[in-house]
Amino acid sequence: MTYDLFIGDRTFSSWSLRGWLMLEKFNLPYKAHMVGLYSGTMADELAALAPAKLVPVLRTPEGTVIGETLAMAETLAERHPEAGLWPDGAAARATARWLCAAMTSGFTALRGACPMQLQHVNKGFVVTDAVQADLDRIETLWTHAMRNADLRGQWLFGRYSLADVFYAPVAARIIGYDLPVSEAARRYCEIAISDPAFKAWRAEGLKTTYDPFPYDMGTETAPWPGDEPR
Repeated sequence: MTYDLFIGDRTFSSWSLRGWLMLEKFNLPYKAHMVGLYSGTMADELAALAPAKLVPVLRTPEGTVIGETLAMAETLAERHPEAGLWPDGAAARATARWLCAAMTSGFTALRGACPMQLQHVNKGFVVTDAVQADLDRIETLWTHAMRNADLRGQWLFGRYSLADVFYAPVAARIIGYDLPVSEAARRYCEIAISDPAFKAWRAEGLKTTYDPFPYDMGTETAPWPGDEPR
């Protein structure tokens, strides 16, 4: 009963990170398959999974192909209720679904100006009004979630849930571009990038080098926080 997950380059593919985390963090059996996101081979490698055209793509043990991370999340939660992918409590689950949907459909300024990259920290990145508006909205949603969370945990809804899966690449962007957020938001981002699963994903991605680097922002760079993976 193993899932097949098709993902792109780990250093850059934010959506692939989401697909991987929802399997890895909830101990669901899977096998990851790399797709050539930057080599030009993605279309051919995904041909057998049509009509899927983008990564990540999930194939169930029965052979059903699922694109789009929100559909993948709901399918896995439905198939594995014991895994606790959504928060406990109806109100918390509804709010978590709201946050995940907001992520998949919004924050286009942040996503466009700050493509996820996990190699280094860009210093001196100029934040536009549109990007700042997205950051402010994200903080509003995070504060709303945490205000009603189980205070015994450190994640958006107390314990780790799909909401944290969906916002992990946002945390990586905030860290990777040294974006201006509150102390509480930065602390959450630091927790997210320090999580063992996230660190394992990043370490695997750093095994691949790029010349030229796909997202050179032309700014001064600093080392990524924390110990470099071995």
